[in-house]
Amino acid sequence: MFTGIVTDIGTVTELDQQGDLRARIKTAYDTTGIDIGASIASDGVCLTVIALGDDWYDVQISAETVSKTNLDSWTVGNRVNLERALKVGDELGGHIVSGHVDGVAEVVAIQDEGDSTRVTLRAPKELARFIAPKGSVALNGTSLTVNDVDECDFGINFIPHTKEVTTWGDVTVGDRVNLEIDTLARYVARLAEMS
Repeated sequence: MFTGIVTDIGTVTELDQQGDLRARIKTAYDTTGIDIGASIASDGVCLTVIALGDDWYDVQISAETVSKTNLDSWTVGNRVNLERALKVGDELGGHIVSGHVDGVAEVVAIQDEGDSTRVTLRAPKELARFIAPKGSVALNGTSLTVNDVDECDFGINFIPHTKEVTTWGDVTVGDRVNLEIDTLARYVARLAEMS
């Protein structure tokens, strides 16, 4: 489990396709405190650490995960939002995030509004019904509040702090973004279907 509060921006330094995709991610985390088998959300995808170095960790990514996320577009040099797994007693500053990406949204518009930036994204049709104004979503691992919804399109405002401490300061129109629906929204929709 995660909170969607990004705690580091890593960099993809190696990619190796041998059956599954293996990626090396450079991090500012103290890797002596990371165990082999630990889960780290990398752009919102819960990935298992399989090797460690002084300032990096390796993950192995299945074809299934690659097909459901934007990880197929990772290249060496990509900056990646990182979050270590939630520990009992940690502050829950965002919302409950599983790291199990539901699909990929596309950035369709960007507009500055004062010091903030409004980003409009288009969700896959089958996921759009789970997105509601003032609800939560995780986008590339970042817990965010939805401002407005218009069918499959939804808007998010990014304050300067969020743009500084995540990769959202680099966003461009056409970017594909990992989308995880809020767990509560999924259960509410399921209950409504059963009524």
